[in-house]
Amino acid sequence: MRSLTEQDIRNCFVNCSKGEAKRLTVPRDLGERPWDDLDFLGWRDPGAPDRSYLVTVRDDRPVGVALRFQTARRGFLHRSMCSLCLTTHPGGGVTLMAARKAGVAGREGNSVGLYMCTDLACSLYVRGRKVPESGSRFEETLTVEEQIARTTGNLSAFLDRLYI
Repeated sequence: MRSLTEQDIRNCFVNCSKGEAKRLTVPRDLGERPWDDLDFLGWRDPGAPDRSYLVTVRDDRPVGVALRFQTARRGFLHRSMCSLCLTTHPGGGVTLMAARKAGVAGREGNSVGLYMCTDLACSLYVRGRKVPESGSRFEETLTVEEQIARTTGNLSAFLDRLYI
């Protein structure tokens, strides 16, 4: 993924108003992000524990999505799998993220959801740059490049659902 500026990010959201995009918290460490290892930029809003944001590049332009999720509950012993990168996490490491649809459908209250890594570090998990809390990922016969393609395909399918 190419590096993005704060203004690139604020201008690219498809499912929130310009005012909402102007007020959202953008990461301050954009210059330090491992852009070559990212398929999308994802971050949680430190001021709003139930909000996250995701920005990727589609058709050579950035596309941003505002996400909401239920804050993690403590004490879960189960493991869940991210629908984007297929990484498993214990407890609250995977969360159902909901995105308001783009356009009229979103203004009418329609949304789509997907189970995602709560920290939105899917790109780093797939590439082995970050290790899940459980200490490992399932071994796969796919190459890393094929896993990246699967992850970006899953993300693209999710984004397509925002416009339907």
